[in-house]
Amino acid sequence: QVQLVESGGGLVQPGGSLRLSCAVSGSIFSINAMGWYRQAPGKQRELVALITSSGSTNYGDPVKGRFTISRDNAKNTVYLQMNSLKPEDTAVYYCNANGLYGSSWLDRRPFGSWGQGTQVTVSS
Repeated sequence: QVQLVESGGGLVQPGGSLRLSCAVSGSIFSINAMGWYRQAPGKQRELVALITSSGSTNYGDPVKGRFTISRDNAKNTVYLQMNSLKPEDTAVYYCNANGLYGSSWLDRRPFGSWGQGTQVTVSS
């Protein structure tokens, strides 16, 4: 089993900053892309940021220049540094990762998993 556990959400004033973390656990063999998505009430889930195993990044247009995604491969953890937060950034933020798991080559399988979500609220 593969689990993703997010942390770091909360309430922040407009213009403030938050840092989200997402740790991947289980019998992980390798992780390919890791990413953050968000879903606001009444809206579809959208991509916030994505980072590949080689470190290439991709950002959704609304967050470009304000958010930074990074990863620590040794800790199987992805981070999202969010600066200059706006009320429209309010949403539940979900972590996503895909790769291979299994303690031996006999039971190695691909995985694609989501975290449980963490609430980010930007309000004065």
